[in-house]
Amino acid sequence: MLVSTGTQVERISSFYAKHGKHLFDASAAFCLVLLFAPLMVLIAVLIKLTSRGPVFFSHKRVGLNNELFLIYKFRSLHTDTPSYSEKPDSTEDVRITLVGKWLRKTSLDELPQLFNVLKGEMSLVGPRPEMPFLAEHYEPWENQRHLVRPGMTGLWQLSPRRRGSIREGIPVDLEYIENLSLWNDLKILLRTFKVFWDNNTY
Repeated sequence: MLVSTGTQVERISSFYAKHGKHLFDASAAFCLVLLFAPLMVLIAVLIKLTSRGPVFFSHKRVGLNNELFLIYKFRSLHTDTPSYSEKPDSTEDVRITLVGKWLRKTSLDELPQLFNVLKGEMSLVGPRPEMPFLAEHYEPWENQRHLVRPGMTGLWQLSPRRRGSIREGIPVDLEYIENLSLWNDLKILLRTFKVFWDNNTY
């Protein structure tokens, strides 16, 4: 795997990065799908009962080695809005469904990405998935963030500055890649669960 250290590119490798991470992702995602299956069924029913349209929606993102894939989410927008493809700025946006407001506030709209992890398109922990039209303008050093699978959570996603553009977080993504390890992934996952718990219990 290639990682930037300033202006120099260094080649690093580890068993976890090449083999262990994908095995860990697949095993953990399978367990999480089983754990959250009742909740996901409930969410699907609520979406169908409260708004017209599909339960899920998908859109293209840039994955490992710049390959495109379809990322899955629970639908949180009305399908008959003119600007359905645009991302709302807040949960107060009129395009967001009643259930969608709750899904976005709790981040439960991203649960279907567990299936992306099972398919090997995403990781539990990694850089935030980028939109293709933005990635086209990346500099070579910025493209190194695509040397690993994008993640459902990660260092940048937990950062106080995460509301900014993904491009602003590229140095953080490269820092994650440089220090890629099972221990660091576990720490990020624990921080994610803590943030989720704190945000939804107080």
